[in-house]
Amino acid sequence: MLFRTIKNTTTTLTVVAIVLVCAAVVASSIEEYEKLYLEATRGDLDGLSENLASDLVHLIASDPDMFEVTTTLLRLDRYENVKYAVVFDNNWQRLNVYFGPLFVPEELDSAIDINALKQQPLGVSVKNSELVALKLVGDARLPLGYLLIVNDLSGPLYNSKLTLFKSVLPLVLLVLFIAICVSMFIQRRLFQPLSRLSQVAKKIQDTHDYSLRIDTGGKQEVAELSRDINSMMETINAETQKNAKYTQQLKEQQKAMERLANFDGLTGLPNRQFFMETLRIELAKATRDQHNLVLMYFDLDGFKGVNDSFGHEIGDLVLMEVCNRTRNILRDGDLISRLGGDEFLILLHNEPNELELYSISERLVSGLNKPFQIQSWEVQVGVSIGIARASDSNFNVSEFISNADIAMYRSKMTGRSTHTVFVPEMMEDNKRRLLIANSISNAIKENEFSIHYQGKVNSDEKIVGYEALIRWKSEALGMVSPAEFIPIAEQSGKILSITKWVIKRVCQELAQVQKLQNNEVVVSINLSAHDIKNVGLVDYIRNMFTRFNVNNPSIEFEVTESAYLENFDIANQFLTQLREMGCSIALDDFGAGYSSLGYLTQIELNTLKIDKQFVDNLNVSKRSTLITKTIIEMAKQLNLQICAEGVETREQAEFLIENGCHQLQGYLFSKPKSLVELLDV
Repeated sequence: MLFRTIKNTTTTLTVVAIVLVCAAVVASSIEEYEKLYLEATRGDLDGLSENLASDLVHLIASDPDMFEVTTTLLRLDRYENVKYAVVFDNNWQRLNVYFGPLFVPEELDSAIDINALKQQPLGVSVKNSELVALKLVGDARLPLGYLLIVNDLSGPLYNSKLTLFKSVLPLVLLVLFIAICVSMFIQRRLFQPLSRLSQVAKKIQDTHDYSLRIDTGGKQEVAELSRDINSMMETINAETQKNAKYTQQLKEQQKAMERLANFDGLTGLPNRQFFMETLRIELAKATRDQHNLVLMYFDLDGFKGVNDSFGHEIGDLVLMEVCNRTRNILRDGDLISRLGGDEFLILLHNEPNELELYSISERLVSGLNKPFQIQSWEVQVGVSIGIARASDSNFNVSEFISNADIAMYRSKMTGRSTHTVFVPEMMEDNKRRLLIANSISNAIKENEFSIHYQGKVNSDEKIVGYEALIRWKSEALGMVSPAEFIPIAEQSGKILSITKWVIKRVCQELAQVQKLQNNEVVVSINLSAHDIKNVGLVDYIRNMFTRFNVNNPSIEFEVTESAYLENFDIANQFLTQLREMGCSIALDDFGAGYSSLGYLTQIELNTLKIDKQFVDNLNVSKRSTLITKTIIEMAKQLNLQICAEGVETREQAEFLIENGCHQLQGYLFSKPKSLVELLDV
């Protein structure tokens, strides 16, 4: 029946032809899209691996800092198609491994063929439905290692094609529907004269009226279908051009690696590459001749404050003066190099004895502690020095520098402006620091942190507020003191995550805490110096207040005196925004830091907290007692609330209340308690 008439036959063939054309166009488009997708993905991986390889140069050039290498590899978390990545040294030994969610770690050994990798050319290639990027870390003449990144290709490509097909399919169906309708309309118009002829013939047969005529005039237009198909092709072509433009932008954003010069552009000192090459040669000689080497690693204390206060131009001039002074202090033959920023390495000539080593270190500390006259400014910095011997690292260059770095960090921890000689026992402390730093993110994810609230009472010993204190019970480490993990979090850049967690948890629990005291208490949250430098934290606080319907005046933010005054302008701007939201501000640890009365006239506070060291010495030290009275009287004259922390005896409490202290906080009244413990009271 379908092909009995010319009209049905031509209509069917036309419809079939239209369908085949659309299918061919879609298939061709998807095939072209697959090529462009592969090209774009290859370019993305090439750029990503090139950038990571560049970033790894300084991390494995001296002493492979596994923490920093791990942190660098964790940037791959943003790329869901990465299966795994491996960092090799120049002997193809694994230094670090990153596993993506698409890969089972147990399969790594079977997935990597070291011999095949050695034969594989550098760059990005397609292998077994995977994109494999192999990059050289360092210069080709002096390779530091290799970076291998493996991306899943088949899955993302299938999903991408499926997405494209789903997005184009409705348009294709619409065009197909219109084309069929137009075709049927045209067929109908084309065969209309024949239909009329048939009708007239039948009528003539019935009426025998031979005067009847058929009107066959009119034009048949078939351009509509072509315009619709062209519209569909324009849509596909626009998507293709967009992908091509994006690929081109990625190519333009890729920067070629610049050949490292031998000397630092600012100070004129040998740079990292030159120093590392020299150090390797000297270590080889020392091993062969069986003598030792001594390495100094020093970092400027307070240099960041110089940049923040005076600007980077003054900071650069300070670095140049530091280099000049250091050259004058060191002996002939000592090699100094600028490692980067305000960090320097010194390879001492002819292995000085203990007395010589002590003398050199003391001269560096005292010499660099003297103020620098830079333009019209007097700039003060200090120096922390770490000292290591090659024999303690088995003459391994990476361990050698790492040991000096660990000793330098110990100098900073023990008060700065000093020098420390590395001993093997320091390695355990360093491993614990790394373990704590690496565990913080997981602790937040696994909800290992908790908030404990320590009450603040008024002169009638009625609770009028709480201070929110964070506690960490780690599954792997046990109870970790805030005094231990907070400084590590600040140094590793994770303190902001902890602060945000505390703010969110306090906002969640605030309603329950306030019900304990008829909604009249104020809960204090501590902010670090790093927090008040983050401009986005205010927006986060505002969002949390809105999300949990927080009454803003019920929250007080505490900032230590040193954190405030070391970042005075930034802190003022940050805390002004919090005050405008209705929150109160407390200056914590007053008296333990700057204790500058001049600053108190320039800042707007609600509460002044007297440091525990003064409370401990009440009625013990006349000096501390007098100072405490003076602080209380001064705060009252400035219309500030006064809170004394660390109150542990009845005598201390009575003295403070008698002298006009508004709030007391300490173990005499309340130890820090969890919300569950508070609710059980």
